Amino acid sequence: MKARLVFALAAALWVAGSARDRFDAWVAATDLPSLSLATGAEVVARDGRLLRAWTVADGRWRLAAQLQTTDPLWRAMLLAYEDRRFYSHAGVDLRALARAALQSLLAGRVVSGGSTLTMQVARLLEESGTGAWHGKLRQMRLALALERQLSKDEILGLYLHLAPYGGNLEGLRAASLSWFGREPSRLTPAQAALLVALPQAPEARRPDRHPARAKTGRDRVLARAEAAGLLSHEEALAARSEALPQARRAFPQLAPHLTERLRRETPGDLRIETTLDATLQTRLEALAREALRGAGARVQIALLLADHQSGEILASVGSAAYDNDSRQGFVDMTRALRSPGSTLKPLVYAMAFDEGLAHPETLMEDRPVSFGAYAPQNFDRRFRGTIRAAEALRESLNIPVVTLTEALGPERLLQAMRRAGMRPVIPGRATPGLAIALGGIGVTLEDLTTLYAALARGGTVLPLSTRPGERPQATRLLSEAAAWQTGQILAGITPPDGSPDGRIAWKTGTSYGHRDALALGWDGRYVAGVWMGRADGTPVPGAFGAGLAAPVLFQMLARATPQPVPLPPPPPATLMVENARLPQPLQRFRPRGAILAPGVAPEISFPPDGAEVALEGAPLLARVRGGTAPYTWLANGAPLEIATRSPEVQLALANHGPLLLSVVDANGRAARVQLTLSP
Repeated sequence: MKARLVFALAAALWVAGSARDRFDAWVAATDLPSLSLATGAEVVARDGRLLRAWTVADGRWRLAAQLQTTDPLWRAMLLAYEDRRFYSHAGVDLRALARAALQSLLAGRVVSGGSTLTMQVARLLEESGTGAWHGKLRQMRLALALERQLSKDEILGLYLHLAPYGGNLEGLRAASLSWFGREPSRLTPAQAALLVALPQAPEARRPDRHPARAKTGRDRVLARAEAAGLLSHEEALAARSEALPQARRAFPQLAPHLTERLRRETPGDLRIETTLDATLQTRLEALAREALRGAGARVQIALLLADHQSGEILASVGSAAYDNDSRQGFVDMTRALRSPGSTLKPLVYAMAFDEGLAHPETLMEDRPVSFGAYAPQNFDRRFRGTIRAAEALRESLNIPVVTLTEALGPERLLQAMRRAGMRPVIPGRATPGLAIALGGIGVTLEDLTTLYAALARGGTVLPLSTRPGERPQATRLLSEAAAWQTGQILAGITPPDGSPDGRIAWKTGTSYGHRDALALGWDGRYVAGVWMGRADGTPVPGAFGAGLAAPVLFQMLARATPQPVPLPPPPPATLMVENARLPQPLQRFRPRGAILAPGVAPEISFPPDGAEVALEGAPLLARVRGGTAPYTWLANGAPLEIATRSPEVQLALANHGPLLLSVVDANGRAARVQLTLSP
């Protein structure tokens, strides 16, 4: 008897072992569907906020999500309601299946399901139904196989992406953005409960179509959460009174022109990071719509805002609305070729200051003049006579800037534009002429903003970029002093809103025929550009940069920061004197040929560049070689000796430390050395 019992036990163990092996082999032989889920491409702002997203190929909204970044309350509610033993079972919960079978037997109908979250993932992966027994068996087999291949968190990650939420919404993140307009990282208890309840009956419980059913499902989840101790009675009561969403929200579509371009440029990237500030982008898109009210049915606008210190573009508005309407909103006007009007004039003056052709206090002539067949006129067809260069730029006079361009050479102006990162296009690919200084050339708003960023940055060029980490080496376009002098002049223009001047350096432009109205400017951190006109290039009667675009420019900068960031102080090498104390060649503008007189340029022979000089209470001995007397000596831009004919001078200096010592000869040629003075 005893031997039979032992034999029977051994046989039973063998049968059980054999069954277990066969069962393991059955599970191991399961054909797994693809676990690689397609998610829609998305472009995000500098802080990770969603700017724009796209559906997957079949038109469903399914966005990438991380389990760790979802609201912990949603995860706890999901497990409490759907699968309390998720972390302890192997894919199938026999206790839950038995309970569901008993409830159905007693009630004569299906009361509750016994599916685990893993079984639900299996069904969602294969898009199979839930009713037929063979379908349920397949789900159980696949669930067991999934549990052997994946971790519990990986299975939850699949549910996170596959759970249906009504219509073409799939996955928690798409649902949270569509129903609540927010990421699922922070949800209210009511929101979390609805997002747990919806996948059970995604169409029947859609809150926009069946609010009563949606509320019933949500409140059941809240009751289960309260029973599980996830919510207090008061919290659950407050959550039940929270209103349901009445309609789906549109997915974010900020900076549509830019995001569409970035997606085309990087077709394989599912997550494209940018330097854009989502808050600023939202504000400026609203500003663009406001600016067009009453502006005419076909008038369009483009805005660009960047941090000129880093070169990062913070907001880009290609049009007021991304529509194929009478305004041609699909055209990105930040990159459309347009005439710059007078907005290139600051570059001409900065180049003239940098090369010793002129100084802000230099006297210029605003009188009738002709250059062969070309006879420029001022916008108002009036002449001011003799005028300071600074005032000529502030008043945007045409004749003085054309005479400077003639002295510089149009080709050199064109080269400077290219060195500034611009891509100018000459109409008909003709030889560059003097008219390019007045806007006779094609550039983009992005080009102009890049140029003004270089002026704001002290004359160094740093290409503007929307991609983080892209920071090429800055290159010098102009001297720091010339860039500062230009900005100082532009800061003296009275703002259109009547606010105090001196805080924002800015310039407007109006193209020939009133086709384009522009305004660009900067403070100590931001550089901004505005274009207004018609996308098809037809005239806008009465449109001027000062009247149309300038107010928008100041509103842009005000929405970037309540108070303008202060402009920088003058660099040490800046020559800040009145006209009478300028070196003689700079007191009145003369043609370039008169300034470049023959002879050797001056050179400071003592002290040498980079020297450390101990003054010990004595004046500094300085000596110049070459050049043409008389000489003017300057210390950190301030005149010390004027019109001295001797090549050797004794300079009385009161301060110690770094010193930029400069000398200018009678022909306007200069030399500089950097010294360090000690007592």
